[in-house]
Amino acid sequence: MDKVLMHTCCAPCSLSCIDPLHAEGIEPVAFWYNPNIHPWKEYEARRDCLLAYAPTIDMEVRVQEDYGLREFCTHVVGDLDHRCTYCYTHRLEGTAKYAAEHGFEAFTTTLLASIYQRHDLIAEAGEKLAQQYGVKFLYRDFRPNFRAGNQRARELGFYMQKYCGCVFSEAERYQKQIDRAKEKFAE
Repeated sequence: MDKVLMHTCCAPCSLSCIDPLHAEGIEPVAFWYNPNIHPWKEYEARRDCLLAYAPTIDMEVRVQEDYGLREFCTHVVGDLDHRCTYCYTHRLEGTAKYAAEHGFEAFTTTLLASIYQRHDLIAEAGEKLAQQYGVKFLYRDFRPNFRAGNQRARELGFYMQKYCGCVFSEAERYQKQIDRAKEKFAE
């Protein structure tokens, strides 16, 4: 498989995917399309870290710039508990469409590296979109490389995010602190 477009959520997660793909003889092209990531400074930090790293390993990066706070929130606000389904599908659809329009044989995603993501939902969305756009979805379970990839990212001085990227996930990250503050200031 010569041309694989790899949806890339961040440089640290890409480290868990690149070596296994190289071992298969696949030279992925990174694709930045993440309209779920908020706030802007988080989006910018993740994108710019990827763009700084990619040339050091001769990895091509394609960027579809879309800071989509309003659109993302509009689609998930009515059902926050299932926001990830929309998020996976939306980003993978952008990737599958781009892959089909630019002659890629297949697409994959660094989301498959995270031990925190729902692989069943990612795979389901990927397969459905592969059929819709006529490109193969390359499913790989990159999770066994997750910890080593993160350790390598720290050694390389990468920006390391603390949540998946969406504003609702960031709030969940701070929930214990929010609850303690409520108790502290309760009358």
